[in-house]
Amino acid sequence: MSIGQTASGQPVIVLRDGSTRDKGSEVLQRNAQAATIMKDILKTSLGPRGMDKMLVDGMGDATITNDGATMLKEMDIEHPAAKMLLEIAKTTDSQVGDGTTSVVILAGNLLQKAQELNEQHLHPSIIIEGYQQAAAKALEVYNEIAIKTQPTDKKWLSKIAITSLSSKVVSEESCYLSDIIVDSVLAVSEKSGNTYKIDLDDIKIEKKEGGAVKDTMMIQGIVLDKEVVHSGMPKKIKQAKIALVDSAFEIEKTEFDAKIRISSPEQIKQFMDEETNLLKEQVNKIKSAGANVVVCQKGIDDVVQHYFAKEGIMAVRRSKKSDLEKLARATGARIINNLDDIGSKDLGHAEIAEERKVGEDDKWVFIEGCKNPKSVTILVRSGNKRLADEVERSLNDALSVVKDVIIHPLIV
Repeated sequence: MSIGQTASGQPVIVLRDGSTRDKGSEVLQRNAQAATIMKDILKTSLGPRGMDKMLVDGMGDATITNDGATMLKEMDIEHPAAKMLLEIAKTTDSQVGDGTTSVVILAGNLLQKAQELNEQHLHPSIIIEGYQQAAAKALEVYNEIAIKTQPTDKKWLSKIAITSLSSKVVSEESCYLSDIIVDSVLAVSEKSGNTYKIDLDDIKIEKKEGGAVKDTMMIQGIVLDKEVVHSGMPKKIKQAKIALVDSAFEIEKTEFDAKIRISSPEQIKQFMDEETNLLKEQVNKIKSAGANVVVCQKGIDDVVQHYFAKEGIMAVRRSKKSDLEKLARATGARIINNLDDIGSKDLGHAEIAEERKVGEDDKWVFIEGCKNPKSVTILVRSGNKRLADEVERSLNDALSVVKDVIIHPLIV
């Protein structure tokens, strides 16, 4: 496709064949219309009287939510201007955590008003400059009218959490959930000078359908969606001393192929005994360090399981790396790569480690009662999976808002 000519009349090809180029007020109008359509879709879900949306994907899976970012992610958006609004919502979700619906509605209204000004022959750059001045003035006014609070004032933080939850599906339980949210954020916050550092990844949210939303609880520690590996192991240990291991309790395979010639049954026995001794030595290293709970990122051999059970050590295998890192922050343990290095100083501590039944069939391991945990768990309960997903989204929004107020203690 040629979009220009040289002085001699030779066409200059810039865009590939089949490309089209639109310009002028028509394009601005179409972009504003796309933004208005997005705004009209989302505005009915804003505020305490906002309605939930049911979004069905190509596979037939339904998502029920009134979270702006989630709705936009689930929509199959093609228009470039509408995609820009999706990016705005994503950025707000990652940086602020809440207000994704509001920001899209605000942007849609601003574009709608900009179109009216454009029709009055005001140049777009003049309109943009006006909006920039208005944004600066708005921030100035907000700072003047904002109420200054103490970052750790639970009363104000609870009000902020309730405000965030009041437009969600969990609004009826907002007072109960706000206390859990505030306690969780304050637990993982770290003071640095006059400011606070908070990583919401340190708050683990586990969901399990069965029960009511009011059964949701905060655990002063970590919940692992795993069960104890051997039926002979203790299911409950008080004053747990926890070893976090990210290497396998198995015989390592050699890097090259090897053959062993065995000519008698005694040699087979010797070979198997040597394997058992190597595995038993791994158990002895854990025992000599003083650990009575082992959380392993990789596999645990059946022989090792047997000796752990014999020594009264509780073990969990194939835990996620993120769970190991959270356990390290919660219990004060150090993640061990090599069992030769393990010592009593590397162990974490918790009041209790216990396997409990959650729901009808599942058994999970609860490690709680950590003295000063820098990582905690919120166990979400609800009647069904879709409600549990929406409760999690609501909690994430409220956690983000409380975090923002602790870092910048100003409230409008």
